[in-house]
This record gives sequence, C-alpha cells and structure tokens, in this order.
Amino acid sequence: MHDIPILRDLVILVAVAIPVVMAAHRVKIPSLVGFLLTGLVIGPHAFGLIGEGETVGQLAEVGAVLLLFAIGLELELSRVLKLGREVLQGGAVQILASLGVFGLIGLAAGLPPASAVFAGALVAFSSTAIILKVYAQRYELDTAHGRVVVAIAIFQDLAVVPVMLLVPFLAGSAGGVGAALRGIGIGLLPVAGLIVFGRVLVPKMLEHVVRLRNREIFTLCVVFLGLGAAYVTSLFGVSLALGAFIAGLVISESEYGLQALSDILPFRDTFSGIFFTSVGMLLDPGTILREPLLVLGLVATIVVVKAVIAAGAVRSLKRTLATSITAGFGLAQIGEFSFVLAGAGATAGLLNGPRYQLFLAATVLTMLAAPFLIAVAPRVAEWIARLAGNVPLEMQTDEQLSVAALRDHVIIVGYGLNGRNMARALRSTGIAYVILEQHGGVVREARERDEVILFGDGTNPEVLERVGVKRARVIVFCIAAPDVERRGVAVARGLNPKLHIVVRTRYVAAMEELQQLGANEVVPEEFETSLEIFSRVLRRYGLPTSTLRREVASARRGHYEALRGPAPTGHLVSSLAHLEKLVAIETVIVEPNAPAIGENAGTLNLRHQTGATVIAVIRGDAALYTPDPGFRFMEGDAVVLVGVAEGLTRGAVLFRAAIAPE
Repeated sequence: MHDIPILRDLVILVAVAIPVVMAAHRVKIPSLVGFLLTGLVIGPHAFGLIGEGETVGQLAEVGAVLLLFAIGLELELSRVLKLGREVLQGGAVQILASLGVFGLIGLAAGLPPASAVFAGALVAFSSTAIILKVYAQRYELDTAHGRVVVAIAIFQDLAVVPVMLLVPFLAGSAGGVGAALRGIGIGLLPVAGLIVFGRVLVPKMLEHVVRLRNREIFTLCVVFLGLGAAYVTSLFGVSLALGAFIAGLVISESEYGLQALSDILPFRDTFSGIFFTSVGMLLDPGTILREPLLVLGLVATIVVVKAVIAAGAVRSLKRTLATSITAGFGLAQIGEFSFVLAGAGATAGLLNGPRYQLFLAATVLTMLAAPFLIAVAPRVAEWIARLAGNVPLEMQTDEQLSVAALRDHVIIVGYGLNGRNMARALRSTGIAYVILEQHGGVVREARERDEVILFGDGTNPEVLERVGVKRARVIVFCIAAPDVERRGVAVARGLNPKLHIVVRTRYVAAMEELQQLGANEVVPEEFETSLEIFSRVLRRYGLPTSTLRREVASARRGHYEALRGPAPTGHLVSSLAHLEKLVAIETVIVEPNAPAIGENAGTLNLRHQTGATVIAVIRGDAALYTPDPGFRFMEGDAVVLVGVAEGLTRGAVLFRAAIAPE
C-alpha cells in the first residue's frame, strides 16, 4: 500500500480538528482557539500523531500562503488611502513605538542588538485574521474602535514587506551595508514587479476571462495568480507567504476583486484552520511546563505593553480615552505575519531553538487570549475612562456612505435596463442601494457615473454578505436567467429570512417555483408585456386611465391566473361591464380633431350626455376652475373630469381624436 505522508497528515489534522472545533463552538470559544489546541494535541511535541518536523513545517508554510492570500484579497489599497491619517499616523506610531520599546526590553534581557530589534519587529505585528473574524462576529467592524483597529492592522500588513527585506541585514549575513542594500534591492524586484504586473496586466487578463462567463476558469486564474506570485518571490529568496499576500492585495484593487474574494472565502476558514493548527504543532508545550513563570510573564508583558502602545497610537488620532483603550486591547496579540517573519529569522540565525520556542509559546497564548481580551475591552475601557473623567466609548457607526455602512438598503442584482431604471428611481428618492453586476465593462462604465456598483455574483452567499444582505430591506433580481434567479432567491432567503425579495423573470410558469423558494414578488416579463399590449389597445378606444389601472390591478390581484390558463371569453369586456359604481377622477388631454375642440362643457351638454363633470382645465401653466361663458376647449388642454366610471369612459371619448371614416 502506497502511503502519502502529507495527505495522511492532512486527514489526521482535519479529523481531529472537527470535534475540537465543535467543542469550542459549543462552549462559545472562537474556532481559531480550537485549531491552536488541535495543533498542540496532534503535534510532534504532544501525542505525535503528526511527528515529522519537515511535514509540520510544510503544512505551516502552505497554510500561511493560503491564509495571507485570502487576507490580501480582503484588503483594498483604495480603502487604505481613504483611511489616510488613521492608517499612516496610527500605524506608523504603533509600529515604530513597538520596535523601540520591545527592542529596549530585548536589550535589557541580554539579547544582541540585532536580535533585540528583530524581537521588537516580531511583537509589533497583530493578527489581522483574528481581528477581522472576532470583530465581525461581534458586529464591531464599523464602530469607532473597530475602524481604527482595522486601519492599524492594515498598516502592519503592509509594513511586513520592508521588515522582511531587512532580515538579512539584521542577521549580518548580507556582507556589509553595500551587500545589504543589494539584497534589499533584489528583494524589492519581485515585489515591485508583482505590483506593476497586478495593476497593469491582471485586470486586463481577468477581463478576458470574465467574458467567457465561466466561473471555474475565473477561479482557476485567481488561484494561479496567488500561487504563481508565491513561487516567483521564492525564486528571489523572499517569503512564499509574502508573495501570496501581495498577489491578493493587487487582485483586490481590480474591479474583479470582490468576485475573486467570494471564490476564495469559502476556503478561507480552511486556510486559517490549517495555518493555526500547524502553528500549534510547532509549539513544544514543554517550554511552558518547564518555565511557566517566564512564559506567563512574557505574555503579560507583551499584552500590556502592546495595549498601551496601541492605545497611545489611537489617542494620537484624537480619539476618546475609552475608544483608545478598547482599540489597544484589540491589537494586543501577536499576528500571523510574525510566524512568517520568525521562520525567516530562525533560518538567518536571529532566533535560536529555545528563543524560537519561547516566542511560539508567547504568541500562541496571546492569540488564545485575544478573543477574550476583545470581549472584555469595552467594559474595562469605560471603567478606566470614568475613573479618568473622560468621554465614554464611541460606538456610533461611520456616517460616510459605503457598502460596509449601508443599512436598510436595496440590493440590485443585474444592471441591465431594469437594473438601471431601478437605480435611477432609488437615487431620485434618496433610498440607499448597491448594485451587483458580472459584466466588467458595465461595471466600469457605471463607476464612471459614480454608481455604487461592484463586480460580483449576486447568487454567491459571500458576495451577498459583503454587500450587507443581512442588513438590507429589499433585494431585486433584475436578471433573465431562470437557473440564476432560482439560486439567487434561495441563497438570499437563507441569509436573511426577513428580506423582501423581488424577481424579474421571463415566464409566468416560473412564478410558482420562485415563490416557493422564498420570493415575495415575481414580475414575469410576458405578463407585463401582455398588460401593456391590452392597455394600449383599450386606450385607442378612448378608455380612461383609471379604467385601465383598475383592469391591471384586477389581473394582479388574481395572481396572474388570467394568463396562467385559458382566459375566460370576453374577460376584459365583461370586467368593464361590471365595474363598481364608484366616483373617480380622470384627466384627459384634448387630442387633435377631437369633438370637444371649439366647444365647452355647456355646448357639449357633457354632464347630461355622459355623466362626467369638468372640474378644472389646465392650459399651459394656468389652471381654470370656473371658465367664463366664452371659454372653448383647445388642442393640448388637460381636462379634469369627475364622475362614475361609466361616465368618465363616455366623457373621455369626446376629447379623443376623431377617427376619420374610410
């Protein structure tokens, strides 16, 4: 029997992770804690279910590549630029202060200068994966502290690029300053190349792929770009994970970034599971057992000092004390990029075996503590703020209109004629909306007109969640593909049971199935076309608009039964013959050659002959309510009639164009 070690190890990893993560979920512990514990249990330092160090390292590297590619896809450089000061000032203060303070702590602990600076760099980074996941679960991404924490985490992610390139210089293996600069330059080559390639060529390549309208090819291309970038950077001696992260970052900037992210998101939890489990496997629990006070003291120092530094960085942005402290707790853990950096440092000799294990122990424990620290942070922050007599925590959401901040909005799926008309109507009435469209050219043109439009599949649950389907009031499917409509309705209803779903479909026959899947309203094109046809025919016979509206409403109240089966003989005529005797108002325009031209209500004997009464005539910008005896109707007048339905029907005929005899 042929045994494949890495496949066997993956099977063991997933098999053990399932019950552990289920147990973590049952006791309301974040899943990443379960993954870390899974790694501790199955790793070579515990039960040894996966005992080969090389395999563990490979799994960790693969997990890092996949996870950081997904993180890169979730970030947007345009969003970074919009955050501006929060990213640049807050992030720079946090990174530089962490490097300086922890570097001094390292020197005080007896580390060589290069290792002390490297230790400061390791501790400076926080976990974007943990921050995004925990804050999203707590619905705090759009709060004042959530926004600034994400902004600083984004800066940290971007700062890892120059820090990674400085590792050979810190290790003293670069052969002097000149050689170090050459090494940095060589390292920058693939990074710069990927950014240029991504900005210039990737959108064009994906545009051609999108035209094929094949989801599988699109996903394959996205995965190829991520893995290919990782391979290219590795050829230049730069981290695989760093290449994947940059690839994700540049793809996210294209108009196809949301769709690419939606294709990768279903696997994101798997990626993070592999990564955090592999991190747990690398840790030797014996390090904690042999020196518990040292490890716990190190963890406490990291958490407290990082929280204070981060709070100070946020405070420099003029946030309240409570918000700053809450954000500090959110950034107090060590992040996934630190593992990538630690691996490079260990290879370069900046971390020896015992120090590496000590770093792993401290990192894993800060990650385990992170969800609980984030949970208690608001209460602790408010308590400290009250003691200091400061302003309470800022919990208001961002007033800037963005997809992330949309509430009670409309999601329009498809930007064809119906979608454009819907967007125009919503915009004119001030109702917030967002559009999803899968045609790249249409998306670009709409963005040039400042439409709130994203490239994405409106039947994909991840895409719908990104545009706030759980916060939306209405979703409208303005597409004409039966399979897509059905899938979209089912997915939307599953994500938000209270959502009002409106579907435009081609055929009446599709209505029942769409309603069973969860659609509230279904508008079939063939039915609406038939309504328009018979309305125009009846209008040619002089029937007033109120009569036509009543007939259309009658058909709709009957749930389209008149068009689902054979219509009763004389359906329209009979319904007109049995109209209710209700008083109504009708406005008719005097047409050319109408019998009423040159006459007035008196000379026409209108009330006696038809039962309709003229209550006003609108001519130009003037409204005439009591015309003088010499008044005469003219072409283009708007005549307002009141009376019973039959009277309006008879009266309106006098104002229609006379049909010349043949």
